[in-house]
Amino acid sequence: MSPTFAALNNFNYRLWAMGAIVSNTGTWMQRVAQDWLVLTVLTTNSGVAVGITTGLQFAPMLLLAPFAGLLADRLPKRRLLMATQASSGLWALILGLLVVTQTADLWHVYVLAGLLGISSAVDAPARQTFVAEMVDRNQLSNAVSLNSASFHAARMIGPALAGVLIAAIGTGPVFLLNAITFGATLFALTQMRARELRPLPRALRSKGQIREGIRYVRRRPDLILIMTIVGVVGTFGLNFQLTTALMARLEFDKGATAYGLLGSIMAIGSLAGALIAARRERPRLRLIVGAAGAFGVFAIVASLMPTYELFAISLIPIGLSSLTMMTAANATVQMTTDPEMRGRVMSLYMAIFMGGTPVGAPVIGWVGETFGAPWTIAIGGIAALAVAVAAVAVVSRTRHLSVSYRLSQRPHLLVQTALRDDESSAREDARRQLAAEQARDTASAA
Repeated sequence: MSPTFAALNNFNYRLWAMGAIVSNTGTWMQRVAQDWLVLTVLTTNSGVAVGITTGLQFAPMLLLAPFAGLLADRLPKRRLLMATQASSGLWALILGLLVVTQTADLWHVYVLAGLLGISSAVDAPARQTFVAEMVDRNQLSNAVSLNSASFHAARMIGPALAGVLIAAIGTGPVFLLNAITFGATLFALTQMRARELRPLPRALRSKGQIREGIRYVRRRPDLILIMTIVGVVGTFGLNFQLTTALMARLEFDKGATAYGLLGSIMAIGSLAGALIAARRERPRLRLIVGAAGAFGVFAIVASLMPTYELFAISLIPIGLSSLTMMTAANATVQMTTDPEMRGRVMSLYMAIFMGGTPVGAPVIGWVGETFGAPWTIAIGGIAALAVAVAAVAVVSRTRHLSVSYRLSQRPHLLVQTALRDDESSAREDARRQLAAEQARDTASAA
């Protein structure tokens, strides 16, 4: 099998991937239907209301992250995922029934978005770290990239399908279909070969485990830098379910089908980025920084596009660069974190990456209403470009980098450092300092 799809040789991961693409397609359908419901049925083109809905859906990711990560480190991940997937399906079912029976109010959407956010907050670190139980370590980066490919392949199908269905039968049935798709993931989880799973070491119950995870990250400058980059970009730049809705509706005066098509077009670039990333055995920090900078440039360009068609085309490189950044960041954090700490570290990563949305989405919605829809994308591009430049400055100052350009041979751009590999060095320092702090805590308790 091609190196791009190496992880699919594993039966459990193959089963998981098939269930995930069905469930992810339903999730993208619901995202489009939910925003369209709020924007056109429950309000009169209110970007703020859409932003609040998005914020409520992602706020639990920020508030519950430490607890969710600890659950992922303590509990069997497969059982935990069964619970979160079932509850997410239930919230979609309730919303669908409310809409179909024409009894849905805006506050219903707010409440159910919050409940879905709670389920997703607990699901995220377990889902991210469960991959390491299905594949060997040498396939982990490939599996993480294929997860992203599956997610964005569904993103190509889901929004376009949702747009067609909304135009044909309304938003309610879309929520009901999403509720059904969660059954695919539940089926995959129940049919896995348990003997072939490789359970990660589970954290034993003890005091201060959440603080322990925070201390671990605090001692890792490389992780702090990665989380800063994805936090800024996630907060201000990755609100595309909101920004493309505003662009389609307010800037180009388009309907649901055209809005759904924008998500699918962006996913073309995202899928390409995921498949390219799947061939990399080990992503590097410089790839994360470079992709964030490229995202910033492409987002600014997209905000200047004068027509719907040009805007749609400009979303392809945005999808490519954003997915490259996200996949490289995710794989780097997982591969350089100690297994027994991975759930807590990934929960903090997801909290910073997605938890900024409750702050960013309402602000972006207000910007769209006040200054116009193009500014909702331009601000994200400016923020991404600024954090990429700042990251280059920090790394150049602390890592003693030398940068040279060679026209006559490849690679043309050469970046070298006089220090040890930054990830392994930081990991070693974090382990040593954390062990010393645990020893002090034990001595104090005694």
